[in-house]
Order: sequence, then C-alpha cells, then structure tokens
Amino acid sequence: MAVDEISDEQVEQLYKVFLQFTESMTPHDAVKNLRLFGADAAVIDRVRERHEAECIRIRELDEPPSVYLHGRQTWYTGPDMAKDKNWPALVEAMRRKNFGERNIASVDESSTKIVALLDHPKQEEFRTKGLVVGFVQSGKTTNFTAVMAKAADRGYKLFIVLSGIHNSLRTQTQKRLVTDLVDANPGLWHQVTSEKQDFVPPPNPKAFFASKGQHLLLVVKKNAVVLRKLSKWLGSAGEFLDKCPTLIIDDEADQSTVATAKINPLLNELLNRFPQVAYVGYTATPFANLLIDPSVDEDFYPRDFIVNLPQPEGYHGTEVLFGRNLLDGEDPEDLPGGWDMIRRVPDAEEKELKPANKKEAAHFRPALTPALRAAVEWFWLATAARRVRGGGNPHSTMLVHTTTETFVHEAFKEPLLGLRSLTLRKLDDGDTALLDRLRATWDEETARVRAEDFGEKKVPFDDLLGELRGVVRDTRVVIDNYRSSDRLNYDAGPVTAIAVGGNTLSRGLTLEGLVSSLFVRAVSAYDTLLQMGRWFGYRNRYGDLPRIWMTDELTDWFKHLATVEAEMRLDINRYMTSNETPLTFAVRLRSHPKMSITSKAKMTSAVLAHAAYGGQLVESRFFDVSEAGRDRLERNAAAARALVAAAARDGERATPREQTALFTDVPYTDVVDFLSGYEFHEDSSDGDRDRLIGYITKRVKAGALQRWSVAVIGNGRNETEVCDLGSGVAVRMVKRARLGQKDEPLGPVADIKTLSSRRDEAIDLRLDGPLPVKRDDILKLRQDQRPDQGLLLVYPIEPESDTGDKLGRRPLDAPTDDVVIGVSILFPNPRQGSKDSDVEYWSADLSNVEVEVEDYSVLEQDDEVA
Repeated sequence: MAVDEISDEQVEQLYKVFLQFTESMTPHDAVKNLRLFGADAAVIDRVRERHEAECIRIRELDEPPSVYLHGRQTWYTGPDMAKDKNWPALVEAMRRKNFGERNIASVDESSTKIVALLDHPKQEEFRTKGLVVGFVQSGKTTNFTAVMAKAADRGYKLFIVLSGIHNSLRTQTQKRLVTDLVDANPGLWHQVTSEKQDFVPPPNPKAFFASKGQHLLLVVKKNAVVLRKLSKWLGSAGEFLDKCPTLIIDDEADQSTVATAKINPLLNELLNRFPQVAYVGYTATPFANLLIDPSVDEDFYPRDFIVNLPQPEGYHGTEVLFGRNLLDGEDPEDLPGGWDMIRRVPDAEEKELKPANKKEAAHFRPALTPALRAAVEWFWLATAARRVRGGGNPHSTMLVHTTTETFVHEAFKEPLLGLRSLTLRKLDDGDTALLDRLRATWDEETARVRAEDFGEKKVPFDDLLGELRGVVRDTRVVIDNYRSSDRLNYDAGPVTAIAVGGNTLSRGLTLEGLVSSLFVRAVSAYDTLLQMGRWFGYRNRYGDLPRIWMTDELTDWFKHLATVEAEMRLDINRYMTSNETPLTFAVRLRSHPKMSITSKAKMTSAVLAHAAYGGQLVESRFFDVSEAGRDRLERNAAAARALVAAAARDGERATPREQTALFTDVPYTDVVDFLSGYEFHEDSSDGDRDRLIGYITKRVKAGALQRWSVAVIGNGRNETEVCDLGSGVAVRMVKRARLGQKDEPLGPVADIKTLSSRRDEAIDLRLDGPLPVKRDDILKLRQDQRPDQGLLLVYPIEPESDTGDKLGRRPLDAPTDDVVIGVSILFPNPRQGSKDSDVEYWSADLSNVEVEVEDYSVLEQDDEVA
C-alpha cells in the first residue's frame, strides 16, 4: 500500500490495537504481533512512528525537567482512563482532597514521564536506578503513589516502599498508600505489611507470587533486621521472582541508603533478588545522592535518570520564607525576597532553651523565655483566627525543636502546661495586660504580613477573641520522640497541639496545620537541617499566618540553603538543555564556611568542582523564529561577520578540515565585542550577555582567557547552500531542525536541542589518538595545550533546515533570507590553584565512568565521518 493511500482512520484503529498489545508485551513485541495478525506493513510503520514520536515527546517534556542515559528507550505514553484501575482511582482521591486541577495535571505529567523512564515490565531483565528531586513537604508521596498506580496498571507486580528509619513515617506512608491505592481497588492489592506492623515474614512466600492479577505492597523501614528478614523471605520465593517486575521506591533516599555499613549492602542484596527491578529514590535533599561515585555499580548513583519535580502551586518553600541570594546572571528585581515571617531568638535566650552539651542535658530545665512565650501566644492567636475563617486543614500544630535529648523534651512539658493554665485563668479574669499585649501582637503581625497578599481577609481581633479560650483549652502538649507513648495522631479528629520533639519530627513526618515554630537546633549539614524545616508545605486558608522563631545564624543558614536549592535545580535544568546524561555531568553543590553539604562518610567520593563557567559549554539552543525574531537573527548575522573579520585580522588562520575555518590567538576584545552584538534567546539560560562578558573580564584580569580560538563550522555534506561570512570564509550551512512532532502546533520559539559535537569542541587541539568521547577528556587536553584559552564556535544554520520526515524533528523555518547564527562557547577549567569564582562547589567524581561513544546522528551529520 502506498503511503499516501493510508488513511488516518486506519492508523488510529491499528494504534489502539497496538496499545492493547503493549499492556502485556514490549512495544517491539507488539509490532511483531501486528505483523503476525497480517496488518499492512506500511500501516504498521505509521503506527510504530506514531508511538516513537509520542515516547520522544514525553521523554523531552520541559516539565518536569530531567536528564537521562543516552539510548534509554521509553515506552509508556500515558494512562488509559477507560481501562486503567489504579490511576483513575487516585485522581478521584486527589480531587476529594482538593488538590486542584492544575496540581493534578502536574502530578499526571510528571508521573507519566517517570514511568516512561522505567523499563517495560515485560522486558526480560532490567535494573534501573533513578532519582526524583522534590521539595520538603511538597507532595513527593503523592508523586510516587501516582508512579506506583501507573506502573501497576501496566503490569508491575511487587511494590516495596522504603520509608525512612522511623516507625511514625512508615505508619504514615502505609496509611496513605492504603487509602489512595488499596481501598479503591481492594481486589487488586495484597498488603504484606500493615499500619500497625512492619514486615513480618508470612508463611509460604511462593503463594504470594503465584497469584496472578494481584499486586503486592510492602512499606518497610530502612532497618537492618527488617531488611534481612525481607531478603530471606524473598529468597524463599524461588523461581517466582524471575517473572516479578518490581518497583522499589526509596522515600528519603539520602537517609541511610548512601554510605552506610549495614543498610547499603542490604539494599543491594534486595535489588539482586530480582532480574526485573527498578529502583527510584525520592528526596528533597539529594546532596548525598548526587555525590556518590557513579563508577561503583553497587551504589545508588542515579545512572539512568534524574527528574526535577516542579514546585507545586500553593507551596511555601525555602525561598518564600527566607529569601535567597542572587545567582549569577539573575536580575535583582526577579529575586524572591521572602515573606516577613521569621522572628528572632536572641543568643542569650538560646542558652535557656537548650543544653550546651550532652552532659548538661540530664539536669537541664528550659525557661519560658520571651521568644518561647511569643511563639506560643502567636500559635493561639493564629489558631483562633483560623477557626474564625473556617475551611482548610482542620488541625493546628506548633513545633518546639531545640535538641534531640529526650530528657529536655520532657522538661518542656511543665512550663508549657503552666503557661496554658495561667493564660486560661487570665482570659477568664479578663486580664487587661494580657489582652492588650495580645491585641498589640495581632495588629503588629498582621501589618507585617498582610492577609490580602494571600487572598485572605484579616480577622478582627475581637472576632478571634471569641475563639481564643477554646483554643487554649484544647491545646495538648505532646512529647514526640522514640521514648514517648503519647505521639501525634491526626486520625482521631481535629488536633490542636504543641509538639516537642527531635528526630522523629525532623524528617518525612507531616505536622498537620503547622502554624508556629520555635527552632534553635543548629545542625551543620545541609540535608539534616533542611529536612528539619517542617514548616514548608501547603497553607490553604492560612498562608499569611505561619511564623518561625530562630536565631540570626540559623536564619542565614536557611537563606543559604534556599540559594543552594535554587542553584542545584538550575544545574539540573541547565544540563537538560545540553545533551548531557547523569554519567557525563555532575550537579554542583555550593559550599558554606560553617556547614557541610552532608556527612563526611557520604562525601568521600566528592571532588571540588569549578564554579561559574569553568569547564562549561554555553550554547544557543533556542531561537525566536516568529516574524518578531527577524531583526535579532539579522543582527546576530552581522555580529558573526564582524567577528570573522576581526579574527582574520588579529588571529592566526588554519584549516583543520573541509568546510571549516579556524583562527587561533584571537584577542579577547574581539570575543567581547562579538558578545556585545550577539543576542542569545532568553530561554538559553547560560547565555546571559552581561554575565558572560563579566566572567571573561574577570578571568582576563587573573591572566586567563586573553587569547581565544574562533572556528566557523560548516556542513561536510554537499546538500546546503554556501554562506559567505566575509574575509575569505565561505562554508555550506549546517542543518539544525527544531524539536517537534508531526501535526503538532509549533510555538514561536524553536528548540534545536543540540548545536555542537565533541569533534567540533576539539577543533583547535592536536589529537595523537582517537577523538576523546567525554568533554572532561577534551578539557584535559585543552589544559595541556591551551590552558588559558577559550573556544568560540560559530555555526551558520540554514534558515529552512528541513530534515524531511525525521522522527521528532520539524523544519526550523526561520524568518530570514540570510543565515541563522548559532554559537557554542567552551570555557577551559581554571589552572590548579586559581579561583574561578568566590564560591566553592562540590560534585560527584565522573572521571572513572565509562561512557558510550557519541552518536553523531543527533547533529544531522554535518560532517563526513569516515
């Protein structure tokens, strides 16, 4: 059958059959089945192309940003609401919880991408390792529940959730998963663990795995005894594990998994039980995970993918509360400043709230300091105001976190209960001094943080006064630590409580309706400190009311952490746009003079990483191809011709290969002049003109980047017209088609994904052997041959750049009769001992990682490669 005779209806009908096949077999086998059923070969080709195009679209979704291993096949194209059972039920559960349709759509999109990056459950053998980066208290549990639901709908059988190290978090997670997955489809699930009990080996494990059509759910602590029992029990299942596609979700993946003598080997033993297993770590503090040695296969570096979850709508994160520092290239006007919600605990009071050392703890008695009293009184005022408003979370909690010492926790109970009794008595007596102070506090606080800025109305003091006595009366003082029996329980009705505790309140566990916090526990590790911030999350109907009392130093530390978080996510997003993978780039983590990034044991494989642009490749990946972008394209072409003229005048000319021009020893002033005239598109985040010029100028003052190599890269194939850039430089234009699927509406901004190749990045270097595969190796050669010189590559791009029917590509179709100029800039690493920036960074050591040879086909084969 001729291609032009195939109707869309034929393709649509066969595509539905194909999708049905993929529920029980891989896409490759589904194509084979279509052939066995006698479907027309031309129609099958259209079906296969459509599926591949949809897989590419999902894999390259901008939200959530991700990086993944080259050549990784994706297969999942989204849920089938008519046939699936688990995902539709979860959608209904989210609607009952008032998630909002935009947040549900975000969970849908991100979980679809994560499932697509897993392996198909019918693949013979697989071992996937991925990492999902979220925010503290931002809905990571919802996201991995969605991933589990969709994976279950497509054939994954066993689900093991590693839920931290505390019983409270394990219990909370089990409850959530039962409510959202099991209760909606009880016939499809069997709970091997329960709300009240961690894993206890049931008899006859083979019977569990022999049953068809039922998914197994285990929620277990990362505890050595539990994991040994689980591994032994699984070992007794024998051959049934050979066909048991398994998804292991590691909640709080930075805790206990990395660099631990007991837990790490046991988790590896667990993974090794399965021929078909996917491990996905979830964490908001991935510092330890990103510093693992990727060359050690037994460890848990996310070799296959890293996904950066977007910040949900309505989420109050670090930046909202603390603000952060300006990142390189940011406009100060765009910098989030943080709401005025942090209140000061003077240094003198800190000594009255926590013991100086462990020896003092047994006899320490905390004082009811002014800061503690203010925090408690604000808790009562804010809770009363919430009762007046109504709606939102029915619970209201205050956090007191000063130390891990359980004796000190107990010692807080008497002064807090005493304050409650005294306040009740004064309210009954109509104590004028108390009421005047509370009124003044309310008026001052509501002026500093206006309710209107959060879409609320200020509650008049006289209105909340009617609720105040009931709030104080209802307040429980709960000591929540590993020794206590009176734990926080939000299932028995609305809770109004002051929670005093340590580690059990510092990770994973949600403090419902948290509105006031007193926090003076200084822990100098990024991940530990950030996880203690239980005040992050959603504050529906009371976004204006949270307050936190802490020391000035801790406030500065959290502001620094907000900066680290923003920069880390920017790094992940940046490498998403540069054709990198988890094995070719390492996320940089900004250091601090007083805090460590994570524990020393987890940093043994970390290396100092260069900051700013050292060792970086900056590319123009995005182009405005609307009519409004015509002037920019023409200005950029003029800037390129001026650069070529200057380089021909001031540099040394060479001809490294056909259809290229190379000028060496070009003065930096010619490069700066070019950058002053060339304009990167705004979406090319690294291409900030002022930042680039400022960096070059700074490095020149330090004795580097004074000389440059400038190369013009043409098309080695005789298929495009010649572009004359003047000064004797005339090369055939390269093709750079934009990303896009057939029949998909295209916006004004074209994304070409990749501009340069490793071959081009080594154009001014002497190669005594084969072309280096990794950029790090090219940088090492540059360090030897041109240690202080930068490389600027100019690509004359054909405006049409039509690559025919190439899958996932559409013509560039730029509005110019001249040429589109793409630019890549490769900066050398600074010399040893010299500083690239005033900030120090750490990253994983990728030097021992084996990487596959680069696939030049992604660059439309600009050059004839023998």
